[in-house]
Amino acid sequence: MTILIVEDDADLAFGLRNNLEIEGYQVEVAADGPSGLAALGDGRFELVILDLMMPGIDGLRLLRTMRDRGDRTPVLILTARGQEEDKVRGLKLGADDYVTKPFGVLELLARIEALLRRARPGRPVGAPTRFGETEVDPATRQVRRGGMPVGLSPKEFDLLWALLEANGAVLSRPELMQQVWGYQATVLSRTVDTHIAELRRKLEEDPAEPRHLLTVRKAGYRLARYT
Repeated sequence: MTILIVEDDADLAFGLRNNLEIEGYQVEVAADGPSGLAALGDGRFELVILDLMMPGIDGLRLLRTMRDRGDRTPVLILTARGQEEDKVRGLKLGADDYVTKPFGVLELLARIEALLRRARPGRPVGAPTRFGETEVDPATRQVRRGGMPVGLSPKEFDLLWALLEANGAVLSRPELMQQVWGYQATVLSRTVDTHIAELRRKLEEDPAEPRHLLTVRKAGYRLARYT
């Protein structure tokens, strides 16, 4: 597995690279946004660790450029403590997860392992299905609403498919974290809520009054096929 670190803090990049190489990963480092984009051009990376706060091309612009040109490489963003807006913007642009600085090495490694595990081939594939005006094909990972293609990030698709496979049953946030991100229930994150909000924005006629992607108070989420 080859990982690209895009980080302008040389000390932090060195520490990340050292820890990842100890775990057996191949690692390359880009010190700024333009170098990161250039390195991504040949598609040899399985994961990108991306700092958002960089001079020149910052992490958000780099991430937008990646996704706009069709690069679906999983991205783990690094954000400063308290920068909730940056986390949300990063997830909306197609980041797969985030960690907040300062972070523990064990937490970072667990999140990397989960992202790589979810990105590997061999996920369960079922028959195409639909709910409301939305059609979902797990074989091609394509989604259409009203006949028009809808662009979902890898984790948005995995979350949607997990809810579809539940056949209307309620899935708790810890269950979704385990199924979609591979984390144990002890890991607390607002990632599920943020991704649900994005799915509603893309797939519901009125995201504020969803008909299909429903919140079950104090329990979790479920998907209603027919309303």
